[in-house]
Amino acid sequence: MGQNFIVSRREQGFLLPPDVREWLPADHLAWFVIDAVGEMDLDAFYAAYRADGHGRAAYEPSVMVAVILYAFATSVRCSRAIERHCRQDVAYRVITGNLVFDHATIARFICRHERALAELFSDVLKLCHKAGLVERGVVSIDGTRIAANASREVNYRLGQIAREIVAETKATDEAEDELYGEDRGDELPEELRTSEGRREFFRQACEQPLGEDDERLADESEPEAETEAEREYEFDPERIVTRSAGRRGWLRDASRQLERRRWERPDPIPRSRAERLLLAAQRLEEDLGAERAGNQAYEAYRARGRMRDGRRFGRPSDPYQSPEVPAGKVNITDPDSKQIPDGLAFVQGYNVQAAVNEQQIVLAAEITNSSTDFSQLGPMVSATIDELERAGIDQTPEAVAADAGYWNEHHMDEVVAHEHIPVLLAPDKGGRGTPRKTWTGGRYEWMRTVLNSEHGRQCYRKRRQTVEPLFGNTKHNKGVSRFLRRGRVKVRAEWRLQMMTHNLTKLHSHQLAAARA
Repeated sequence: MGQNFIVSRREQGFLLPPDVREWLPADHLAWFVIDAVGEMDLDAFYAAYRADGHGRAAYEPSVMVAVILYAFATSVRCSRAIERHCRQDVAYRVITGNLVFDHATIARFICRHERALAELFSDVLKLCHKAGLVERGVVSIDGTRIAANASREVNYRLGQIAREIVAETKATDEAEDELYGEDRGDELPEELRTSEGRREFFRQACEQPLGEDDERLADESEPEAETEAEREYEFDPERIVTRSAGRRGWLRDASRQLERRRWERPDPIPRSRAERLLLAAQRLEEDLGAERAGNQAYEAYRARGRMRDGRRFGRPSDPYQSPEVPAGKVNITDPDSKQIPDGLAFVQGYNVQAAVNEQQIVLAAEITNSSTDFSQLGPMVSATIDELERAGIDQTPEAVAADAGYWNEHHMDEVVAHEHIPVLLAPDKGGRGTPRKTWTGGRYEWMRTVLNSEHGRQCYRKRRQTVEPLFGNTKHNKGVSRFLRRGRVKVRAEWRLQMMTHNLTKLHSHQLAAARA
């Protein structure tokens, strides 16, 4: 008797029309994503298309959203990989109804609707709340570093940027010799040695004809931003002096105001290297303008102000001469990214933040290019409350837990006073056996006493059980160690897509467990 096998007949055609409902089990993640998208508010997507139906037909936005969410939920982020799966993966063919999306179509849809995609986070959170996964309890806040789509080797100073811009317009060595004359050749061009000259140079460069891609970016961007000379800074001496006395406090406040304006009016990252060089140079000029504004405000405060105890300053402030040329560096591939310490090394990327509840549901997901978590406690608590309100959830966290990197007394006081949420925050890092020399007594000892109590240890221990596994799953299991997009707006949308699909998979697992119980 011969061997007995089930024979595959690849040449056999379908005897009856296929029904995709029979291709996947009823509890498959693909069906769950389709049903979840049906519950979401997609008006922002449909509003981007003509209502009269004229023009070439577009793919149904709900189908595109379902494909993107399922792809991110299954660790597929590249548009070319999504196209490949649409051709050969049964689950994707079920979602698309046997349509195959071109990778360019997918990429353009994400670029066109990146803000709307990011705002779907609240819709997913609402679904989690309906399933009972958003309950009042301890919310853990933490951050991790994820590399940007940029190299550390292209962090340039203004001199390097200027020489490359000039070199773009010079084709031969003879032209360079004529440009530099008797100089060494590494000096800044004459027109870039003063603030007025740099502003005029940038203005003329921006008036040059743009390519097709750059015209599209210009049309999609916000109205023309104000120049550094027109930008005004407002300083609150009471808040600055209370938080950090000295010149550095004023410089930090000016930098914070500049960073907030960049978030309110983000610059699109051009494809053209020449345009990115120009944008990088403008960023350095803005940083120098913020430094000068902070120094001028500090000098004015010292001239007319008083110390904390009400006495006048005994002597004038130390003289400070701001540099004529910006001294910092900026990445010419992704100017929004920064060099951020990550353990014993530095990573060119972003500091991503997440607020997670006890059911490991992400309540808020934001990004920053700040190198530390020192100033993130207040913004993340506010973001959490805003997300809960947008999702229609009328409850606030029972408490907020964070590690020692978030220790900021000003933020802690604001959270307790304005939001009425207790803060559990370790004053000492986990590897530190003894407290810091200056971190003793007062609030520090009180917080150590709270965390050493039985209830305090029980609540604070939940941080390691919620937010740490989230980052481990995202970076190790899903392989999200580097962003694929550039610019703060695009990176934020990518991070929120990662976190909302994490919530979707948690919700799917919860429903499967409930059905089997």
